[in-house]
Amino acid sequence: MIETLVQHGIQYGVYLAEVGLFLYLVLWGHCKRLAGVSLYVAGLLTIDTIARPRVLALYGFTSPQYFYFFYVTDAILALSAFLLVCSFFRRASVERREMWQSLRLVLVSVFIIVVGISCVSLKMNYTNLFGRFTTEFEQNLYFTCLVLNTVLYILIQHVQVADDELELLVCGMGIQFAGPAANFALMYLTPGSHFFMSVMQYVGPLCTLGMLGLCFYAVRIPKAARARAREARRLGNAAVRRA
Repeated sequence: MIETLVQHGIQYGVYLAEVGLFLYLVLWGHCKRLAGVSLYVAGLLTIDTIARPRVLALYGFTSPQYFYFFYVTDAILALSAFLLVCSFFRRASVERREMWQSLRLVLVSVFIIVVGISCVSLKMNYTNLFGRFTTEFEQNLYFTCLVLNTVLYILIQHVQVADDELELLVCGMGIQFAGPAANFALMYLTPGSHFFMSVMQYVGPLCTLGMLGLCFYAVRIPKAARARAREARRLGNAAVRRA
């Protein structure tokens, strides 16, 4: 009983956070400036609050229809997260055109490699090709996003990008990617463990809740505070270079 209440509380907390962040982006005019974030949050909101509950109500939790729909929508979210990380790379290198051209080539190559690895895995199991490819692609892409997001954070620190909002957004996506990565790791390391299976159902939603909260904080930082932070960082970098 308590476990069910906690699970539902976290679930509806995520729903409220998704609705709140999306409305804030729309009503306060941040959609155009943060188009990638807005589209990603809109996708989360549509899939979590409308699409999946509707399919679940129609076919049931154990139905193959819900199984396929869940993993297809998970793959869609993974792809949208990958595109969002790519947009963050673009924003981090907006003043370095040559660096962005190199990064763009790397990102395209990484995506092709992920698709290729997911296709290679089909050779091990010729049954249920679509479902197998979808789950493999989703898992591989989530791990790739986690690695790319970490590389992006290191890049921001290395090239000293004066964009505190971007840094917080990248940290938020890092929290989001940590959930699926932890779930996949637990699934493979502890197959059939009831304890870890019960833990896994909380990890993803809690990470999503953390990501939404950090993104909301990043977006609503006043412009004056951002300007002061950028100026302080610029002065600090100048002092380091002189030293």
